Amino acid sequence: MTIAWARHILKLLISSLLLILAVVTVMFMLLEIAPGDPLQALVGEVPIPDAFRAQMIEAYGLDRSLPERYLSYLGNILTGNLGYSFANRVPVIDLILGRLGNTLILTIPSLVISSIGGIILGAMAARTRSRLADGSISFLAVVGFSIPSFWLALMLILMFSVVLPIFPAQGMTDFGSTGFSWRHLVLPLTSLLVAELAFKARIMRSSMIEVLGQDYIDTARSKGLSSFQILRHHGLLNSMLPMVSVIGYSAGFTLAGAVLVEKVFGWPGMGLLLYDSIHRGENMVVMGILLILTVTIVVVNILTDVVYGLVDPRIRARYQMSREAN
Repeated sequence: MTIAWARHILKLLISSLLLILAVVTVMFMLLEIAPGDPLQALVGEVPIPDAFRAQMIEAYGLDRSLPERYLSYLGNILTGNLGYSFANRVPVIDLILGRLGNTLILTIPSLVISSIGGIILGAMAARTRSRLADGSISFLAVVGFSIPSFWLALMLILMFSVVLPIFPAQGMTDFGSTGFSWRHLVLPLTSLLVAELAFKARIMRSSMIEVLGQDYIDTARSKGLSSFQILRHHGLLNSMLPMVSVIGYSAGFTLAGAVLVEKVFGWPGMGLLLYDSIHRGENMVVMGILLILTVTIVVVNILTDVVYGLVDPRIRARYQMSREAN
């Protein structure tokens, strides 16, 4: 690893930490000005005696100054303490971790299938452009990217759970069972990955068309290489460079799309927990979920930047020239 590359990674980490700090600060301020009474959520609809309210205010540090509460908030986050869910009577971190696995069951297959499928469909469309396959794939990609995920989820339920009762419409497992059932996974997974699959296919098609128009592709043809060899050894690998960034940045969109999809299908993940917490006024739970999503997206973006720098020879050459110049 060169000094210039290490300096680039250090700048990336510092900027990411500053971004997370800014997000935490904004969330704290939103938490301060958010409507609702967390102490009322603790006891329900019954009136709160003044003595009990004073006791709870002192116990949770609500009587301290704003800077003191902010520093305490930062310290709690650094130690993994995201607050307490009054409605569920459990720490927020335990509540979120209990739902995180269910969300990953839905989002990870969506990322994998949409990435692999987008690369294959995009390469096919670029290889056969001006033919029926290219037109069909491009048309379906535009349609798939334009359809809102929640509307597609409702249509899938109507078609495959009501008209043709093939797949269940709610939950992640049969009544009385544990774990998850693949039959319950089919419809929410399809709803979540269609837009991402279409978007990645369009990006891959554009990248492949640009690569196949380069001079070194003509040189490879003049050497007698077949179309398959050119596509495999030159076209596909070079077209994958933009896809590295697209796949990394799509993680955030997949997590955001999972909120509505989980709500429609009653999938017990972080998205459904976020939706329900907003309606119940559970501000600490909402802020905890948003913080975890933010950190996840920032980490994925850092890894994407690092991987892109490792696989792109132009970036490696740039840092090599910088090292020689120094």
